[in-house]
Amino acid sequence: MKTSQRGLDLIKEFEGLYLQAYRCPAGVLTIGYGHTSVAGEPKVVAGMKITKQEAEDILRRDLAAVEADVGRLVKVPLTQNQFDALVSFQFNTGGLGRSSALKRLNAGNYADVPAALLLWNKAAGKVLAGLTRRRKAEAALKAAGARYYDWGSRGLEGAERPRQDEVFLRLVASFVKPALELWLNEHVDWGRKLAELSIKQAQ
Repeated sequence: MKTSQRGLDLIKEFEGLYLQAYRCPAGVLTIGYGHTSVAGEPKVVAGMKITKQEAEDILRRDLAAVEADVGRLVKVPLTQNQFDALVSFQFNTGGLGRSSALKRLNAGNYADVPAALLLWNKAAGKVLAGLTRRRKAEAALKAAGARYYDWGSRGLEGAERPRQDEVFLRLVASFVKPALELWLNEHVDWGRKLAELSIKQAQ
């Protein structure tokens, strides 16, 4: 499989485009759309500059290797959205092969994958809001694809088939619930402060 335009847009959005080398939150020299020396040529050095077209070309090369990784590591069928989500995850972390997300996925536990992705939201031991948002976006891609997944194809014949709507709801709930709780906490606190301010003004 190849990354779709939707998956490519997701990666570009979170990586951002940098035409001059910089150090990412983990302290690694990076350029273009998240390219590092670990990914291959070109080697990133301090002060390095590239053009936008060069950044696009580097991203395509980097993605080819990541797509191959996902294809090699994943042993169960994927929708396009699920593949895109895992490519984004592997591109960003390089950790798919040692992740609990992969173990759960290859065991056929699709519904457990979004929550497992959300565990990878730290850099240098610190939780980063940007990584949390990215993991949730990747989980959303997986959930979006699950609604149309053919559970009876490509090696799953004869297996017990869960109802697709139940699977979809479990996937959505696994990443929506934390986000909803955070939203409620933030807005309840905001509403309380607004009410207190209104009372003070009335007095």
